[in-house]
Amino acid sequence: MTVADRAVSSFTSRSRVPRLAGGRIVGGPARQADALENTALINSCMTTDASTTMGDSVSQDHKAELDRHMAWFEGKLPPRAAEGVAWLRKPSSKLVRIPVGTALAVGGVFSFLPVLGLWMLPLGLILIAQDVPILQGPIAKGLGWIEQKWMARRARTLR
Repeated sequence: MTVADRAVSSFTSRSRVPRLAGGRIVGGPARQADALENTALINSCMTTDASTTMGDSVSQDHKAELDRHMAWFEGKLPPRAAEGVAWLRKPSSKLVRIPVGTALAVGGVFSFLPVLGLWMLPLGLILIAQDVPILQGPIAKGLGWIEQKWMARRARTLR
């Protein structure tokens, strides 16, 4: 199973995403539009043609991996927060996503101040990485490492 296949299966298996039933998306019109836009985003990450260079293919894999991690994260959030993250992930939100990501990353650097926290730095970097290809590889690898450690820890605690 490729990275893009895992992204699609992870994305479509979440409980808050409308599911395909008999060829149509189940849910209200707004949820259907969100699902179609997010599905188009994932499909655009998976498409490659003969003119695609190796670097482009690798960056597409990293983008698909980031999308998979963000979909998982979004599924763990409360519904209202998940809607906000889903909106920030849309391609049409690029003009908001970059400043919000920058503000979170800068706020994370100043985590020693009251109200700001270290949690802001990785979240800001993840949001910025959605649009900056050079950050996608390291962020995707870091999230993969965290996921691997998380799953190993959960397996140990369930025994």
